[in-house]
Amino acid sequence: MNTHGTAAPKELKDSSALVVGGTAGIGLATAVGLAKAGVPRIMIVGRGSERGSAAREHISSAHSSCEVTFLSADATTVEGATHIAAEAERILDGVDILVSTTAADTRPELFANIPTDDIARIFNQLALPCMYLASEIVPHMTARKTGVIINVASDAAKTATPGEAVIGAAKAAIVMFSRTLAIEAKRNGIRVNVLTPSLVAGTGSTERITSDGFSAKLFAKAAQQAHLGVPDSEDLAALAVFLASPAARRLTGQAISVNGGISAA
Repeated sequence: MNTHGTAAPKELKDSSALVVGGTAGIGLATAVGLAKAGVPRIMIVGRGSERGSAAREHISSAHSSCEVTFLSADATTVEGATHIAAEAERILDGVDILVSTTAADTRPELFANIPTDDIARIFNQLALPCMYLASEIVPHMTARKTGVIINVASDAAKTATPGEAVIGAAKAAIVMFSRTLAIEAKRNGIRVNVLTPSLVAGTGSTERITSDGFSAKLFAKAAQQAHLGVPDSEDLAALAVFLASPAARRLTGQAISVNGGISAA
């Protein structure tokens, strides 16, 4: 315990990790990174069983001593998030690291072209999973006086971008939620930070938004500004692993852009 009564940050080799959205993209790369860094118990969550099984094998191959569990569940519902948290606490014997990197089946579109009855669906699928999960996991972290939460939003939370009115609103909600939770939870030794990428090379989300239409034109222009290179999932994962480690023990409430120079958001 330190002078404020919180537990010392756990070493990664003594930690467990729950990665929601961990079967592909940033989530999968982060799970692999955590396994390589010595995290001994990891649960990944996704909706597709076939992809989940493949992801579990991939993570296990990164570090043979890591115990990897896949759970098929949907974090966009209260019931799903409650189930995820309960299973993770049971199987992992407590969640030390929570990574929320869920995605929604949507792409940038001018607000005038979005049907009114699609607004709530898009916003809720993007913004609410990390809140639902934190609501279930934080009480357990509070009891242990330690924990790390890493949410993934995007630079749409910081920079007004045509086609991302609803997406940006949802991502901004994630950022402000995370920052406020960081201030509330710091007294219990819990750190909360957010990764805010723009384009991420090689992910399904990027392929979907760059394939055609309005969003393809929008992000083709954005990619031209990434003079340091468009980041890939491993770039985000490296930062997530650092944030989860004791090396980042003084860092909380931050929304960190990883975008190769597309903007200085």
